[in-house]
Amino acid sequence: MLRAKFKYSEEKLNWMSGFDQILKISKEEEATEIIQGILSGEKLTEKDASKLFKSDLHLITGFADYLREKQAGDYASFVINRQINYSNICISRCKFCAFYRKSGEEGAYTMSREEILNKASEAVAMDATELHIVGSHNPDIPFEYYEGTLRQIKKKFPDISIKGFTATEIHFFSNNFRMSTREVLERLKEAGLDFMPGGGAEILDDSIRKKLCPAKASSREWLDVMKTAHELGIKSNATMLFGHIEKPEQRVKHMFRLMKLQEKTGGFLSFIPLVYHPENNPLGREIGMKASGVDILKTIAISRIVLGESFTNIRAYWIMLGKKLAQVALRSGANDIDGTVLEEKVAHEAGASTSKSATVEELLAMIRKAGLKPVQRSTDYNIIRKW
Repeated sequence: MLRAKFKYSEEKLNWMSGFDQILKISKEEEATEIIQGILSGEKLTEKDASKLFKSDLHLITGFADYLREKQAGDYASFVINRQINYSNICISRCKFCAFYRKSGEEGAYTMSREEILNKASEAVAMDATELHIVGSHNPDIPFEYYEGTLRQIKKKFPDISIKGFTATEIHFFSNNFRMSTREVLERLKEAGLDFMPGGGAEILDDSIRKKLCPAKASSREWLDVMKTAHELGIKSNATMLFGHIEKPEQRVKHMFRLMKLQEKTGGFLSFIPLVYHPENNPLGREIGMKASGVDILKTIAISRIVLGESFTNIRAYWIMLGKKLAQVALRSGANDIDGTVLEEKVAHEAGASTSKSATVEELLAMIRKAGLKPVQRSTDYNIIRKW
């Protein structure tokens, strides 16, 4: 398993040669002092973590890469998976989303169980071990649709891992079907749900959420859904959508809130920073901006620095980063690039220009070009195969 724990306080200043040189020539005394403090066992504060966004890119990515090697080794992982977006009809209408449609609008759809099973069959034929099933907040779908779909998938493919439904979808189900969050999750788990994705977190700061997604679960409600899922043995990922109207301090606040819950439950498998794409959504038309490559790499690096002791796995989601930037991210703190995906819709509707899937050979090449050893993993980061 890729779970080896690393306590900064137990390490001496035994730098990798490359980072040692960066540290020696760095003229950024404050950032260097923060890094030295972390390595000597001092607890990183939100204020100091925010300061790192203003520091030299090479200094913090070098430190993050050092931590990545200590925490995850020389490997970078991927999963053979398929995304299935069962419906795009949604009443929440988030300002950053280009995926949703109104009921009856051109392009609106809800998949039948047969369609979903056909996609699952195609994925299994390609040796997929994971189905990533997420959709929308569609008030016209009965709860039996979700339960029945999971049961049919598990009956036909008992060994496939089902990672399904974001915390905001679960919160919506709870309200729409007048059930508690716990009951919703218990019933879905009994039907075949194995894991949950990390979507819907956006930024865990309600001053931002009120502007981005006011009709969706609040920060506390998102965290409470995850807490309940973890208590029921449903492990999950955690995401952060960045590069829009938030400030670096709010990104750091988001990370610290996740870390606090992780310390209680241990239920998060990975952290996934997702870069916002402004091209085809209302928010993008208002702000007209996109995070730079430097900002993206700093965010991934600081994710490793802040979360490394509680989140061994930091993901560079190649779909939203692009393959070349994802390679650089693997030497900037990330140790996972997601997977084959096979059919991604949400990010591409928003403007992602990458291909919608990748072959195993392409993923192997991406990892090797980053100077790391590729491994295929399961959803919960057990190693399936090494190359």
